[in-house]
Amino acid sequence: MTAAVVPARADDAEALSRFAETAFVDTFGHLYDPADLAAFLADWNPPARIRAQIADPAWTIGLVRDAGGAIAGFAKLGPIDFALPEGQPADDATELHQLYVGEAAKGTGVAAALMQWGIAWARERAAILYLSVFTENPRAQAFYRRYGFVDVGRNAFRVGNHIDEDRIWRLDL
Repeated sequence: MTAAVVPARADDAEALSRFAETAFVDTFGHLYDPADLAAFLADWNPPARIRAQIADPAWTIGLVRDAGGAIAGFAKLGPIDFALPEGQPADDATELHQLYVGEAAKGTGVAAALMQWGIAWARERAAILYLSVFTENPRAQAFYRRYGFVDVGRNAFRVGNHIDEDRIWRLDL
């Protein structure tokens, strides 16, 4: 698959919301009590929030479409929304909030295209790119490590009443 990243448009918000939810549930849904998962998903990525982020120049969402025009993957970057560990600067920094690839597109270069696009966007705006990754997601950790990200501390990630340990990773741009 040729992975051309294009900026999301406001009319992509519904499809992006559904895609994000499906990708999250496919990857992590088995970890959570159904009530916790439902509570998390109810307010996580609603279309209205995605539309607002698309309209806000502090945010960007890039997506890759498959041959049929459906979303194959997306990356979302914007202002930092977690507490950084002691000693980690927030000034001149941005966050990779999400990078999700659909099951059918894994291993096709979609994730690499989205990461390269996201890093390029971040470099135009900041000196540091942060992200948060689940401690039990070695595939994602290996992927981010290949780009030079390093683990700088802990992030509590809440899904309903369940709290996971994520790690905050940093890339100096």
